[in-house]
Amino acid sequence: MLRSWERCRQAGLDPTRLECGEPNVRAVSEARERNRTLISHAEPVLEHLFEQIRNSHSMVILADARGMVLQTYGDPDFLSHAEQVSLHPGASWHEFDRGTNAIGTALAERGAVNVFGSEHFYEGNAFLTCSASPIQDAQGRLMGVLDISSDYRAFQRHSLGLVKMSSRIIEKRLFESEFAHQGLLSFHARPDHVGSMCEALLAISPDGDIVGADQSALELLGLRREDLPRRHYSMLFDVPLGTLIDRARRDPSSLIAIAGRNGERFYARLRGNFASMPVSSPVGMETRSERPARPARVEAAEPASQVRLTLHTLATGDERLQAAIDKGVRVLGRDIPILIQGESGAGKEMFAKAFHNSGPRAQGPFVALNCAAIPETLIESELFGYSGGAFTGARKEGAVGKIQQAHGGTLFLDEIGDMPLSLQARLLRVLQERCVTPLGTNKSIPVDITLVCATHRRLKEEVARGGFREDLYYRLNGLCINLPSLRERSDIDRLIDKLMREEAGPDRHVEVSHKVMQAFLSYRWPGNIRQLNNVIKVAIALLDDDEQVIETWHLPDDIFEEIGETVPAMASIMQGRGMPAGLADGPVAAAPAAGTANFGRLEEIERDMIQRTLEAENGNISAAARRLGISRNTLYRKLGRF
Repeated sequence: MLRSWERCRQAGLDPTRLECGEPNVRAVSEARERNRTLISHAEPVLEHLFEQIRNSHSMVILADARGMVLQTYGDPDFLSHAEQVSLHPGASWHEFDRGTNAIGTALAERGAVNVFGSEHFYEGNAFLTCSASPIQDAQGRLMGVLDISSDYRAFQRHSLGLVKMSSRIIEKRLFESEFAHQGLLSFHARPDHVGSMCEALLAISPDGDIVGADQSALELLGLRREDLPRRHYSMLFDVPLGTLIDRARRDPSSLIAIAGRNGERFYARLRGNFASMPVSSPVGMETRSERPARPARVEAAEPASQVRLTLHTLATGDERLQAAIDKGVRVLGRDIPILIQGESGAGKEMFAKAFHNSGPRAQGPFVALNCAAIPETLIESELFGYSGGAFTGARKEGAVGKIQQAHGGTLFLDEIGDMPLSLQARLLRVLQERCVTPLGTNKSIPVDITLVCATHRRLKEEVARGGFREDLYYRLNGLCINLPSLRERSDIDRLIDKLMREEAGPDRHVEVSHKVMQAFLSYRWPGNIRQLNNVIKVAIALLDDDEQVIETWHLPDDIFEEIGETVPAMASIMQGRGMPAGLADGPVAAAPAAGTANFGRLEEIERDMIQRTLEAENGNISAAARRLGISRNTLYRKLGRF
């Protein structure tokens, strides 16, 4: 509690003054829409939890990662008291709004907490006793918090244990939902814990890559979350993945003993996508370094801590984009192929994912293949699959193609204009017959897919010059959607704001200066949304912890130069960046006045200014940066360039 009280005092909160406003109905609606995934998985748990504490003068609360109350269940007598301190949907219980309290403090500490009576920072909340536990998504990001609040005279010692267990149930539901189309490995050092709330979970792709791990798995394996992209199943356990697959097929409920690479003994059970594989496959014997990179991928669900990407969430006010969204909405659930055209980086794959997530196949797989990013000799096997021994270098167990992997979902073929002519006839046959025939076999496998294609080429022109089959073009072109380039859009400012909020996260407010916004609006953005997104990521990374406004010097060097900004001269440093006026009178000499013979190049002046400032500060980077009125990151960047 001491750390929380100190944070509240530093924020200037007055413990005697607690302002309680009316709930903002619109804000509640928007927050619930943003947290639709969290609510859908948490609601059954909340209802069950309330049944355990009913008639105890208590209430159960679900809040989002910003501390806003989303949902409540409670005894009527206590709810009336809770209303007096705005403990209702729409109210923010972030520490900076409500002082020390279980919801806000659990979010700040990222751990379960009890706040009893007068431990609340605001005196008006002292009649409460609250227990809260944070909820993380499948990627380990803070998603919300679960809370039990009651009158302090009705405090129940088991409340904290109940919310911790319930938040763990919600996290498990979120994890299993996000990786529903992967294999899920449940394991623990004790066999009786497999299948319980204590079990650890790993999500494994068909190639054996570790694509997800819950907190229990990370702790048991001694891994950090950032290590996961570099881990393969075979690097963690001694039993081949194919053995687990065979066991899952024969007896899905059985456990198998496996050992970790450090000798730890675990008991494991494989379930999910692998259990239904038709053939035994010793997948996982090879390590990541032995396998070629695959440009195609099977997408998991959107990260649960973010707003789920749908056609609705793409709308930010541009008329041309809205027209494309409206067309997409009208054909959802219909057997109509979509062809998305637009410049590179304009958001074609994002639109395809949003289309998939908005329709009746949202729970099915979204499988993407970039036809331009894979050699012509491999694209056929990637797309159609192959049987064991179909060609030299093929895996003996064969491989399932991307078309078959997309069964029940959406197949997204990016850069379809780059597909070799020899394969276009085979793809046309698949679309007409709704069956796929893997290489090396005569067996046709029925498939049910929605097809979405994208290209930056003008396919009509490709057809005219013989580079694309006319019959395939008309088969793909059920609905043609043209996405505007970024420079053509009228909603760049709103798009920038949206991308910054997603990159900075819910706990940090970042904005761009008026000067940078004007530069962004006038820039042509040849790389479109992809380029803008990268620029914003870099700019936020270059911000110091205490900085909230992106200025021109936070931009990557190439963008800094392209938007028309020259390298800052002395006057820009002194005036635009707030350098103390006395600097030129101190140990760092002023640059020559305009019109003198030795004016020099701007870069030379800047380099000279930085060098003399560093000398004056005896090489202290932080002091020199403060004196120059720039961040340390910017100073390091300039030193590296010089």
